Amino acid sequence: MHIQTPLPPGFDSGAFTFGAARAAGVSAKRLRSRDVEHPFWGVCVAAGTVHNLNDRCRALHKRMPAGAFFSHATAARLHGMPLPADLEADPLLHVSVIDPDRTLRLAGVNGHRVATSPGVRSVAGLPVLEPISAWCQLASVLELNDLVAAGDHLLRPELGLATAPEIAARVVQYAGNRGALRLRAAEAMIRPRVESRRETFLRLFLVMCGFPEPETNRDIPLPRGKRRVRGDLVYFRYKVLVEYDGEQHRTDTAQFNRDAERLHDLREAGWLVITVRKGSTKEWVQGAVDAALRSRGWRP
Repeated sequence: MHIQTPLPPGFDSGAFTFGAARAAGVSAKRLRSRDVEHPFWGVCVAAGTVHNLNDRCRALHKRMPAGAFFSHATAARLHGMPLPADLEADPLLHVSVIDPDRTLRLAGVNGHRVATSPGVRSVAGLPVLEPISAWCQLASVLELNDLVAAGDHLLRPELGLATAPEIAARVVQYAGNRGALRLRAAEAMIRPRVESRRETFLRLFLVMCGFPEPETNRDIPLPRGKRRVRGDLVYFRYKVLVEYDGEQHRTDTAQFNRDAERLHDLREAGWLVITVRKGSTKEWVQGAVDAALRSRGWRP
């Protein structure tokens, strides 16, 4: 049985270039062995080690010229922005360079050139376009609701990605670019403290139905002796709470029990709670919220 010659130290883990390995004395034949994969031309990795977006970006980074950075949907994903399923699964990586540098031309890469140097952050050791600019770039490819969901993510305070004034200023600067009108509309609709894409869509649907806009992920005070609880979409004036129940709420036993206790305390305090799940129809949601708000005095 043939035993592969071990790769030299420094080439036995992580990504490396074909040229660097050859310069270190590794033969071309060895680099074509089954235990070495080539996610991009001229880039080598140990077989089976590229599993996700970060792995692929780290591999490509070995071939990126100085000053190049990840941008567009790739940057948005690296910053954690929720995107439609087709973009989340897209294997194409977006890389930008600054004019007059040449765009990166490589299979699996969409190269771009920008006129001026933008803000670039290090994300997991990778050069990535700063989050607000990456969000602005999405305006040319996303529908309005998807763009709002990505923008809501920017305003999650625990992430420290952006503030509302920073976003507003960048949207003004983006005027004249493709998607600028959609971006301006989305900027007016994004809200802080939104914890999921589904919550965004539910909030936008309620507003589209003509209901008052609920407050997002706010603490709800309960009678003395009860802990404050946080609600997804809160109508304080009417003591109506609309919740989106994700899959984890039913698969995590501890979370399920906490939710049950929380809902019990809310109802004991006089709150009407409407739980929306993945399979809930729009007609049911609209009817349930309409009935709850009207019962508490709301009128269109």
